[in-house]
Amino acid sequence: MWELTKAFRFEAAHSLRGTTLGAASEEIHGHSFRAEIAVRGSPDPVTGMVVDLGLLQRAIAQVQAMLDHKLLNKVPDLGPPTLENLSRFVFERVQHAGRITRVSIFRDSCNESCTYFGPDQ
Repeated sequence: MWELTKAFRFEAAHSLRGTTLGAASEEIHGHSFRAEIAVRGSPDPVTGMVVDLGLLQRAIAQVQAMLDHKLLNKVPDLGPPTLENLSRFVFERVQHAGRITRVSIFRDSCNESCTYFGPDQ
């Protein structure tokens, strides 16, 4: 069994209301994010690859365009722009590209990350 990961970055702004983080989190502010997508499986005997990287890259490009340089509060179907919702959102949009086992979103400047393992795990 192999696990292959592919990452991408995006810059985005958000505001978070109703938390104990204080007024600064309620104001619109931005972060640099990194998303990591993991695919698990055995290499295809013909291609030698766990996943068709072209298919995965196209799925990543689509979701990256939805998030990069956007106000996350306005992204349809995201919900409150938390790390939890971002990891689920990305998972749902790339899951067709292979056997996705997890999506992690990192906010390195805040030393935070969140991983979504899908609804079945």
